[in-house]
Amino acid sequence: MTFAVTENCIKCKFMDCVEVCPVDCFYEGENFLVIKPDECIDCAVCEPECPANAIVSDADERAAGWLQINEQYAGLWPKIMKRGEPPADAEEWKDKPGKAALLSPHPGSR
Repeated sequence: MTFAVTENCIKCKFMDCVEVCPVDCFYEGENFLVIKPDECIDCAVCEPECPANAIVSDADERAAGWLQINEQYAGLWPKIMKRGEPPADAEEWKDKPGKAALLSPHPGSR
């Protein structure tokens, strides 16, 4: 079992989850974070830390489709091990639905 970052993270990217991950399995895109599934140890400490409620277990129906996206981009984006600054407008995007089309394929710039 693993966890996946879902659509709610897009344009929010709060990164509270990164600070608590004991195995550093987060990777950063321009406007989204992903979890590398084969590095995740299913400890679940990241899930309650996400202010956008964007992290779900692979057993959750909301993970459908997002597991593949997490795996794909974890192979392309840089690993992050420390919390960075979220976007200035993260709170404005936090609870907005329908953000999937806004997912940038570009890596983070740290």
